[in-house]
Amino acid sequence: RGVPQTLSPDEAAARIEPTDTLGLPLGTGQPPEFMAALGRRDDWTDLRIYGALMLAWSEAYKHPNVHLLSGFFGPVERALRDQGANISFAPADFRRFAPLLEQQAPRVMATVATPPDEDGWCSLSLHAGGTVPELRRAGADPKRLLVVEVSPRFPRTRGLGDEYRHALHVDEIDVLVESEAEPFALPPEEPEPTHEAIAKHASRFIPDGSTLQTGIGAIPSALAARLAEGDGGDYGVHSEMFTDGLMRLHEAGKVTNRKGIYDGVSVATFAGGAAELYAWLDGNEEVAFLPVELVNSPDVIGRNRRMVTINAAMAVDIQGQVIADTVHGNQYSGIGGHEDFVAGPALDLDDRSLLCMPSTIEIDGKVHSRIVPWFEAGAVITTPRHQVDVIVTEYGAAELQGLTVHQRGEALAAIAHPDFRGELLEAAERTSKGRSPVA
Repeated sequence: RGVPQTLSPDEAAARIEPTDTLGLPLGTGQPPEFMAALGRRDDWTDLRIYGALMLAWSEAYKHPNVHLLSGFFGPVERALRDQGANISFAPADFRRFAPLLEQQAPRVMATVATPPDEDGWCSLSLHAGGTVPELRRAGADPKRLLVVEVSPRFPRTRGLGDEYRHALHVDEIDVLVESEAEPFALPPEEPEPTHEAIAKHASRFIPDGSTLQTGIGAIPSALAARLAEGDGGDYGVHSEMFTDGLMRLHEAGKVTNRKGIYDGVSVATFAGGAAELYAWLDGNEEVAFLPVELVNSPDVIGRNRRMVTINAAMAVDIQGQVIADTVHGNQYSGIGGHEDFVAGPALDLDDRSLLCMPSTIEIDGKVHSRIVPWFEAGAVITTPRHQVDVIVTEYGAAELQGLTVHQRGEALAAIAHPDFRGELLEAAERTSKGRSPVA
């Protein structure tokens, strides 16, 4: 193939046609300077961008002839929607991103990576996800274009063996963009007393020797801090996202990774957190980045020793149905690995899946319960009732597996805010013998 062209961000952006298709990784895998350069063009006639959790900002997203199709909404997507931009949401598990991208086959694929090492390998740094096969296909196809932005400020991370190298070779790359871009640092969420109480209830489901998956946010942070400071240990890590909290567990000497699968390394498919996390990951042999179809496979998740998954929920009804990615039917985030990390632990009685949330939310000065008798019309379910194991609030934990709907309603009422327990118990009573909770 020869040596790739080394171009400036603007020269690389000029290689995109006014009518074109562009595929990007999720979040921390996006090429910042290249995307900024796309925003300096104004000649688009029909540019379609496929991505998720857009962290690399581009003015192109606001162009009337640019359409953004996102598989996971973040603050950028929500803001663009509210400003009237051309944006759509494609419901899909993170695990399904790879086949969807193969189906779309964007002409241009772009990613961020580290500069090539002495052997010509550019580490894919903070993101393995579901784009690597399509990056390689684009590089191998003379009719397509592979653009790789390389910055020395991104950490050099590893995969696992030759099969999961987590790197692109310069021979595969069409256009190399050299930049000094830094990875997007996610602001930490400081835990409040409610989050600390939830973490306390959740921690009793995490025995020594557990393999852990945590999401992002104040509750997982509080729980990771609790585990890091506690007496327990011998933990393993098998997580979609590698976070500041999981780094703290490593730093506290609590991680041994005797999981029974991928022993000796913490497994993740992408990382996001503070600048401190990115510095810690650079050259770190303790973390392996693997493709999302492997990391998020319920079968693989279930093969870990004492798997315990910790994720968030927006709301739950007394059936146990969970809403985790929408608010009143409006897209807020995405499915990600939510259902996969609930389904995986259900395959073994030693494994647990915890869904954590405060019992209430305040909207326009009024307090609402997050545990409801039933969802209103237009609600969008993220995870079905038959997958759900444990719901945790500041009032305790409701273990739902194996319970009747009536029993589920009673268990959930017990961990709801006291002001809402009466209506939940009334609805639970109506569900006896498989009836509807709706009066």
